[in-house]
Amino acid sequence: MSAAAVTDPTATSAHKALKTAGVIWFLIATIGQWIFVYYIAMYYGRKTLTGDYGTINDRGLISGYVDGDFVGNILFLSHVLLATVMIVGGTLQLTPPLRKRFPALHRWTGRSFILIALILAIGGYYMTWAQGVRLSDIGALGVSFNAHLIVVFAGLTLFYAVKRRIDVHRRWAMRLFIVANGVWFFRICLMGWYMMNQGPMGNSRQLDGPADIAISFACYLLPLAVLTLYQWAADSPSGAFKWSMAGVTLLGGLATGFGVFAAYLMMWSPHF
Repeated sequence: MSAAAVTDPTATSAHKALKTAGVIWFLIATIGQWIFVYYIAMYYGRKTLTGDYGTINDRGLISGYVDGDFVGNILFLSHVLLATVMIVGGTLQLTPPLRKRFPALHRWTGRSFILIALILAIGGYYMTWAQGVRLSDIGALGVSFNAHLIVVFAGLTLFYAVKRRIDVHRRWAMRLFIVANGVWFFRICLMGWYMMNQGPMGNSRQLDGPADIAISFACYLLPLAVLTLYQWAADSPSGAFKWSMAGVTLLGGLATGFGVFAAYLMMWSPHF
């Protein structure tokens, strides 16, 4: 600890509070992500395994299963089902006890996470712009920018791991975790917005309303900003900064929980 930190009597307790708030947010997010995984497995996984492809589109997808489109259907189903593997691997990657006790598993799940995140980002970008799987051009900008960030962050995460700069690697891995789950964040933000306003407000069926566009960017950029400030606070000797970010992180956890609850009620639970 630096000399500046020693002179601040609140630094130690503030650092513990900051770490605790971070753990609380991660636990809430993990629960929400595993509920999402269960939904994907029960809805898409079950229909895929039983060959019930015709009813996959009952969820009102932009472009789901298309009879006779072999390549498009493979891309769609692999995109959906690979997301479950990535989410599970991502939550395991950021669990410190597993990382410390099983370092080999951490390395292999990390490599798998990066590879799948890249496949999903590039595949999603291809489906959006090459196959036309979008409701509107402007409404698709948020997810497209998200895909670019995934590619950049995945490269930086891998680069610092190879260079054995582990502290920097972990920070980029956490940032990759945020942007790689942009689709999940979009769902909980959108449903949370609907629940808070008791219905759509500034939204459209083409997801190109002002609220839709704002959410399509803010859903991952806002958590990314909070994470960056959290990391700065962890390094800072200022107890006040740490306490402030502990509060912001805890508030973010509560907002995440609200969004998960809204998505569970309105999107996921009806299809378990």
